[in-house]
Amino acid sequence: MTEPKIGVSMLYCLAGPFNKMVQQIPQTGTKYVEVVDDGLHTLNKRRVQQLKELGESHGLEFTVHAPFAGINISTPSRLLLNATLKRLKQSIVHASKLECRLWAFHPAMKTGISMFYPGRDWTRNLESVKLLLRFAREYNVKPAIENVMEPFVMKTAEDFKRFYTELNEDVDMVLDTGHAHLYGELDNFLTELPDRIVHMHVHDNDGKSDRHLGVGYGSINWNRFSVLARKSGREGVAVVESVEHVKESAAKLKQLLSS
Repeated sequence: MTEPKIGVSMLYCLAGPFNKMVQQIPQTGTKYVEVVDDGLHTLNKRRVQQLKELGESHGLEFTVHAPFAGINISTPSRLLLNATLKRLKQSIVHASKLECRLWAFHPAMKTGISMFYPGRDWTRNLESVKLLLRFAREYNVKPAIENVMEPFVMKTAEDFKRFYTELNEDVDMVLDTGHAHLYGELDNFLTELPDRIVHMHVHDNDGKSDRHLGVGYGSINWNRFSVLARKSGREGVAVVESVEHVKESAAKLKQLLSS
């Protein structure tokens, strides 16, 4: 088996300033780094250039996590939707300048008025994804959509199979282990959609809340995960997205996917 590609998400640094996060990147011990285009780490031209220079000097490969705070690609307000798509397009442009491996984004969410418009969130989700895919192609950026939780519209393997059938376009998937575990769906994603998964966000939880714990600090069966993940033959990057025990989790994950 080839050496597993283990990366680290800088999510654990999100509470601190951008420059402090940048200083932490060389200390992660990996060449695969995911930056979060949100909060105090929102990307701009100067920050992208700073990351590019760091990447060139340390041989790094970046992925970008799209903005997600306050982002809903199926918001019923046309004004808010236009602003949301503009923000996501801006993120795609920055990802392109950074020459990133992948741009990970979230699907649509339900809202307080979704019950009055059944099916509309799902339809607008498809419409917005198609628009983002077209824009990403123009900038030579590879997007991948992530499984999430309530109130998002795409949580289970069945949701994603329906999505791929109705979208009828090519977009890969980011498997988030913690989100999948909340619904008992981790096995289903790995066995039913292995060809779609090109990237992973790896973290643990107690099966009840999305706590982004380190590997082995929640209730995920990691031995079972490693068997299914290796069987799938995936060649993407498995990014540790915990907010604690980051280096320890990266070492455990490497061992799991190498054994």
